[in-house]
Amino acid sequence: SGWDDAGCAALRAVAQAWALPVAAGFRRQDLLDNHDGHYAGMLGFGLSPRLAERVRAADLVVALGTRLGEVNSGGYTLFESPAPRQALVHVHADAGELGRVFQPRLAINADPGRFAQALAALPAGDAPWRDWTRAARADYLAHSAAPAAPAPGPAGFVDMTRVIAHLDEVLPEDAILTNGAGNYAVWLHRFHRYRRRGTQLAPTSGAMGYGLPAAIAAKLRHPARTVVCFAGDGCFMMYPQELATAMQHGAAVIVLVVDNGMLGTIRMHQEREYPGRVSATALRNPDFVKLAESFGAHAERVGRSEDFPAAFERARAAGRPALLSLRTDPAQLSPTTRLGA
Repeated sequence: SGWDDAGCAALRAVAQAWALPVAAGFRRQDLLDNHDGHYAGMLGFGLSPRLAERVRAADLVVALGTRLGEVNSGGYTLFESPAPRQALVHVHADAGELGRVFQPRLAINADPGRFAQALAALPAGDAPWRDWTRAARADYLAHSAAPAAPAPGPAGFVDMTRVIAHLDEVLPEDAILTNGAGNYAVWLHRFHRYRRRGTQLAPTSGAMGYGLPAAIAAKLRHPARTVVCFAGDGCFMMYPQELATAMQHGAAVIVLVVDNGMLGTIRMHQEREYPGRVSATALRNPDFVKLAESFGAHAERVGRSEDFPAAFERARAAGRPALLSLRTDPAQLSPTTRLGA
């Protein structure tokens, strides 16, 4: 995305100096420490309704490095096209993106990191919007907090909210998390709090199957760091053979297969748009544990949330590629939506 450590440090300095709330673009959450008091959440799938309200109500938006495409703009609803109601300052490295969809009040053709460094060099002024920024932060903390009670649903399934909560407790801050495309990623993006640049690898184009190859590449590049891949069952089946690559090159990744037996995102759209007319979204999966073991990987099946922590520690200690098959409730489409809704 054109960012480097210096640019991210400058972005944080600008946010702190001017008391500005910062919302990350879709799958760019690692560009600002999510524990920073100015981080306000992500513009993407699973967008917080309160953050959406704040973007619509803002008098000024500085879009720094983002194209403001369909996902970041909430399906072109957060900003009106061609002329947004908000005063828009659009900064992008590709001049062809400036004014292509939204007409900015000010268009700046620049590298985002370099622009952030230029902003950081300016003397800070008054910030009468500090309370607004604090409220935006409070909204993010409330939205990203794991609920105290497990998600409703039948017993015998893994609650992904509890999985993410455990990983947040035990993973080092430089751990790299990857994922492909699917509703399962909403849990990761909503509840995990990224700390460093380069710890989130995910497709902004909606490509299924991205997570495992990305995890292997990351582990080979950073062999001392923990690398965890999230993949839906349909997503994983795009590239399961890459476990052979991981074994051959000694990339000890940990793959979490979120197994609900269906293409959950497409099923969600089918149920909403064509009730009772489900087509080709049920999956007849292999035994993921036996499949992984056939490559020589460590593998386990996890059917209860309380069994995940111990299974994850065994995967970390295996010293070779590992796969945990997490059986999840097919009716739980997202952290807040069940199939019946």
